[in-house]
Amino acid sequence: MSRRIILLRAVNVGGTARLPMAQWRSLAESLGATEVTSYLASGNLLCTPPGPHMDFDRTLQDAVQARFGFFREVISRSGEEVSAALAGHPFEEIDPRFSHISFLHSAPEAEAVAAAARLETGRDRWQVIGREMHLRYANGAGSAQMKEAAITRALGVTGTARNLNTVRKLIELAGN
Repeated sequence: MSRRIILLRAVNVGGTARLPMAQWRSLAESLGATEVTSYLASGNLLCTPPGPHMDFDRTLQDAVQARFGFFREVISRSGEEVSAALAGHPFEEIDPRFSHISFLHSAPEAEAVAAAARLETGRDRWQVIGREMHLRYANGAGSAQMKEAAITRALGVTGTARNLNTVRKLIELAGN
């Protein structure tokens, strides 16, 4: 098995569910993962799963709910997949904190992408490429003109976004 970048959606930000990173790492290890490390306090984990990654993702997702009492999607990618997503980022990088990649649970249907494209975004931009939604905020995510949650709802798939600084660090930590 190869090392995976595992992303947990919506923890430890803006009053959402609290998940201490030491317990997040310990949980993954208790499920058989090796080479377990975390980055920042926002649900970023790197590890080598004990078997097929999709099985491990679901097992880890269920274990978070059982142990911490809240449901959050677990989305994982290989280092190569994250590197490819970064290389394919379609927007000019004005500030890496203003550009994000939202790693989606699955690729949205073309009709859903077309419906989401009708939503107002002001000067902010987004584009779906495969299983990733690329975002660029004109003035940063804190001053967003587009509503990422509304776009994600229209797409019909969940995802979790990381700014390009974090994406680059995760790639580095994964050894890519």
